[in-house]
Amino acid sequence: MPALICGSLAFDTITNFPGRFAQQILPEQVHILNVSFLVPTLRREWGGCAGNIAYTLKMMGGDPVILAALGTDGDAYLARLDALGIDTSVVLREPEHHTAQCMIITDQDNNQITAFHPGAMSLAHNARVPSRAQRPDLAIGIIAPDGRDAMEQHARQMHAEGIPFIFDPGQQLPQFDGAEHREMLSLARWVAVNDYEARMLCERTGESLAQTSMRTNIDGIVVTLADQGCEVWQRGERTHVPGVPAEQVVDPTGCGDAFRAGLLYALERGWPLPRAAALGNRLGSIKIAHRGGQNHRIEASVLES
Repeated sequence: MPALICGSLAFDTITNFPGRFAQQILPEQVHILNVSFLVPTLRREWGGCAGNIAYTLKMMGGDPVILAALGTDGDAYLARLDALGIDTSVVLREPEHHTAQCMIITDQDNNQITAFHPGAMSLAHNARVPSRAQRPDLAIGIIAPDGRDAMEQHARQMHAEGIPFIFDPGQQLPQFDGAEHREMLSLARWVAVNDYEARMLCERTGESLAQTSMRTNIDGIVVTLADQGCEVWQRGERTHVPGVPAEQVVDPTGCGDAFRAGLLYALERGWPLPRAAALGNRLGSIKIAHRGGQNHRIEASVLES
């Protein structure tokens, strides 16, 4: 059954710095920071959290429905999604804004510096989650990074329509205060964050991961740990799910989105959360061996373990 993916659609400009950021940034001089990185390679890719998640989910045989905003330059992106067979019926078109733009520099240790222009994404809240009368087939959803108002309103709307969803605040986590995060957590069924975001979420809410996982509406929290895999918190108990070695490390952009597509695919099918997280780890290891967030392929064998 379809999965509603609320998040950003963006164009990614991806560059690679052949050195290490740590060797170029002097900690004692950050108050007068003025650095320039020579980036010999540059690519423009289809991106945004909603686009990346939907792509991987579709490659697995899932049925993604994207709820996002595109700008005046979004025709080619919309045509691409339609050609992939991804449902764009509730994608909002904003005629006076550019599509969101993400500029990424990755160093040789896969650390990243990102600049993001929200563009049309900042008006994504003008698109509404379909009602059950309109889309009774929606089985699951995700609130991925998007415009702040869109994340807040779409979470409330999904909850009101009885669509269980993953709360994935990502890089937008600092935009919400503790009370707002506690409200979002009261609406969600699952939570997905990386280890840095997990620490910040705990600081904002005043709750430990164990405490948050004890909320009656929360079926589990997944904390990704890069190549170390992830940890799953359920009813106050932590389970470590080992990582999957990648054939090669090419580009980390979109790895977290591929992981979340795995969660959606597995949870919609009733898999236990640790098994769903293990699938996410496999997908992340596949994605990191390819450039961009939407250029990898998924073999059927990946779904059999």
